[in-house]
Amino acid sequence: MPIIRHRAPLQVLVAVRGHPFDRTAFDAVFQSMDGIAATMVDQPAAALLMNPEGMREFDALVLYDMPGLDFEAPENAPNYRDPSPELKAGFRALLEQGKGVVALHHALAGWPTWTEYHEWLGGQFLYHPGAVRGVEMLDSGYCHDVTHDVTVLVDHPVTTGLPERFTLTDELYLGEVFADDVTPLLASSATFDRDHFWSADLALRGQMYSREGWDHPPASNLIGWTKQALHSRLVYLQPGDGPATYENAHYRRLVENAIRWVAA
Repeated sequence: MPIIRHRAPLQVLVAVRGHPFDRTAFDAVFQSMDGIAATMVDQPAAALLMNPEGMREFDALVLYDMPGLDFEAPENAPNYRDPSPELKAGFRALLEQGKGVVALHHALAGWPTWTEYHEWLGGQFLYHPGAVRGVEMLDSGYCHDVTHDVTVLVDHPVTTGLPERFTLTDELYLGEVFADDVTPLLASSATFDRDHFWSADLALRGQMYSREGWDHPPASNLIGWTKQALHSRLVYLQPGDGPATYENAHYRRLVENAIRWVAA
């Protein structure tokens, strides 16, 4: 029997894999969007499509992946892997063409050695201490199941239909945000300092909930922004760890608005 692809006004490629997630619950986010058809593709196959030819039939790219990290490495996991020259050239060409991108949650940790990639995203989550924009930084922090208020900072197509303030329970990051180079959309009421987060590097060394010797400076409370990435519109939304967020009507509205805006 031939496979008939569902046609919708907007076709979206969703790149996944690299971080555990509930696939069925995550897919339901896109199934709830009228007029949007999402095709979920796992890495590394998704990377083969991240170029103008591979994305020819898609209107936008959603990143919910975390490539470039080898968590199975015998020592100092995750080891960092470089993107291929073909991916770097293809992704740049995609942005030069103007194809819109929505990056979600852990996508901020992907391709840790690809400096340009994180300039396009507007920030970076670090699993190990390392240089960001030429400055040595400590590894980033994480904290699961944080109940916090999200404040909408601007009137923007991505925030259309949202209340001025709403509550989420989700994982938060204490990472690097290039706040001067992004247009802020959302801020969290949580406290973004080392006393409220755990060290990612220590967690991978077997100390899952530890901050011993980890003196990360306070960081931005921005959890959503837009950015011009070459000729493309890009939106980054930090929420999105699991079903509690996937099922939230405000989160679904955010993701749908972001897709429609970057694809416009």
